[in-house]
Amino acid sequence: MIQLGDALPDLTVLEYVEAPQEGCAVGPAPVSVAKAAAGKTIALFGLPGAFTPTCSAQHLPGYRDQAEAFKAAGVDEIWCLSVNDPFVMHAWGKDQQVGDRIRMLADGDAAFARATGLTLDLTGKGFGLRSARYSMLVRDGRVVSLNIEAPGRFEVSDAQTLLAQARGLGQR
Repeated sequence: MIQLGDALPDLTVLEYVEAPQEGCAVGPAPVSVAKAAAGKTIALFGLPGAFTPTCSAQHLPGYRDQAEAFKAAGVDEIWCLSVNDPFVMHAWGKDQQVGDRIRMLADGDAAFARATGLTLDLTGKGFGLRSARYSMLVRDGRVVSLNIEAPGRFEVSDAQTLLAQARGLGQR
């Protein structure tokens, strides 16, 4: 399992983009995790799935509503990562009105979840391998804070907890 000081896995996730980018048509675009995190402080949170009750009512809105506070604490970007496809992540971001405050990243085949050891096996419930609920602060591609939820809980991966940690790191 990923730990403090570890580098994020060097793999690719997907992000739906509405504006054409170099080498990419409108739609899903590959995002190199290592390149996208280089030189930045990232508030990254993972969750089991888009449009699920806790994720939609509490987890994502908490980060959306605290986006300016994260920036004031020195966070360059907020990433939401889930085992969904980029179209679902984009639709969920629109539904939750995240705008450009949060990057909605798709880990469609759970490669990121597996590489970090942050998985939640819901095959017995018909959902397959999902992401655990967690949050982390990443500075220049390395984990500096990590909060992993126990299954079925929502106590430590919320925006307030990670924001307090970001503020604490900013004072060092």
